[in-house]
Amino acid sequence: MARTIAKDHDAKRGQILKSAARVFATEGFDRASMAQLARECGISKANIYHYYGSKDAILFDILDSHLSDLRDRIRGADLDGLSAEDKLRKIVSVILLAYQGADDEHKVQIGGMSSLPEDQQSRLRGYQRDMVQHLGQIVQATAPKVFAGDKTRLRAVTMSIFGMLNWYYMWNSGAGPQAREDYAALVSDLTLNGVRGL
Repeated sequence: MARTIAKDHDAKRGQILKSAARVFATEGFDRASMAQLARECGISKANIYHYYGSKDAILFDILDSHLSDLRDRIRGADLDGLSAEDKLRKIVSVILLAYQGADDEHKVQIGGMSSLPEDQQSRLRGYQRDMVQHLGQIVQATAPKVFAGDKTRLRAVTMSIFGMLNWYYMWNSGAGPQAREDYAALVSDLTLNGVRGL
């Protein structure tokens, strides 16, 4: 008879992923053990294996969940009826607010993604490409003449925005929604005023 799935199965998996992200971010993926992960989760090592067959499977699920959720939030932002500049302001704010509470996942993404097999990395990079493409289209609309036929310049500006946002956690860890909104406005102002000078 097949084992039934507990009612709180998804919640426990989510708890494992959050706790594992904290361990991987602190210890590094290579140094972390399944025993450490089980202790951090407050469950037995045997129980953690009930949910995940390996440390690599946990790493992939952390990053797959994190990046697909980010992609969906960014691409799903309601921008209807906004001017090009206001679309940029809104999407920059959405990105930074989506990062809130995900500092550990962000560190794991930077330091652990290369530990995964190429096919899994490719899937994760697909989420990243979707986000870059979406933001790039919004940036391009703010100054069509500046970016006309110049994909290199558009990509540089787009990646510069992500660079400013992605490293926010390094020097402002634990920032709340208002601080994030303020910084998002600053990044938008820097971008819009900088693009006008290109």
